[in-house]
Amino acid sequence: MPHSFSGLADLRQCTPQPAFLTDDSSEILRFAVEALMSGQAAALVTLVAIRGGAARSLGAQMVVREDGQYCGFVSGGCVESAAAFEALEVMASGRDREVCYGEGSPWFDIVLPCGGGITLTIHKLRSALPLLAVLNRLEQRQPAGLRYVPRTQRLSCLSALTRTGWYHDGFEMGFQPDVQLMILGRSLEAQATAELAAAAGYDIVASEPLPVPIDADTAVILLCHDLDRELPVLQAARDAHPFYVGALGSQRTHALRRQKLRDLGWRDEEIARIKAPIGIFPKARDARTLALSILADVAAARLHQGEE
Repeated sequence: MPHSFSGLADLRQCTPQPAFLTDDSSEILRFAVEALMSGQAAALVTLVAIRGGAARSLGAQMVVREDGQYCGFVSGGCVESAAAFEALEVMASGRDREVCYGEGSPWFDIVLPCGGGITLTIHKLRSALPLLAVLNRLEQRQPAGLRYVPRTQRLSCLSALTRTGWYHDGFEMGFQPDVQLMILGRSLEAQATAELAAAAGYDIVASEPLPVPIDADTAVILLCHDLDRELPVLQAARDAHPFYVGALGSQRTHALRRQKLRDLGWRDEEIARIKAPIGIFPKARDARTLALSILADVAAARLHQGEE
């Protein structure tokens, strides 16, 4: 244990344990809100710097309650318990802190398998309002952010698309709405894709009847073997700019699709946004392999969207 407790007696007796396993940001923030609303103290741990390699991305978070229960990850599982002990001290003292693990850290007994180093900020949550504001925006399918200023120990909600990183004297964390998959088709391929997507935790929304709730966090997946049925969905997606549009069919089928769209006034750069044939690897013939190929392609596109 890096430090000895100097705070409340009951915190000294806590042994950190994971409440449940998740790296979903909304679940982590809800865990914090529920703790605060029930009268428990809680701390927010955020990954704010990476030296070399790391298991998690900048901005990864975990929440620790005063009873030692925590959720979330800031590494691959190798520092979370130690970080939870630090969070208990922060709750006891009321003073936020910054800690380092791995490369550049004073704790030689905590080594990151990746060989790099990470820096965490630990903030004692004083209000649920910033977290509730973020969750409310995400529920409305709007992007949001949190800004933490170590000097003032203040956390606030940002009501805009936020890029994660340090800005001036504060660290900002961006949050995006959950990915929703719009799957058009009553085919075996559509069924297999929907089943696999549900197992992976994606939200699945109906594509018919129109209008459809397409936004920048939507993946449009066309698996209906019918170009005429595709057109209303493609037209709806044209101005909504979903992060992914993919369609089933051969190169010949896509040539016919392109011509239909040109006849409707589509520009070549708009047509080029459609991934066809759909999927991350070609010539997937059976439904399950195709479903895996499609979802891998969606996941890759989402990752690229977050890096832009």
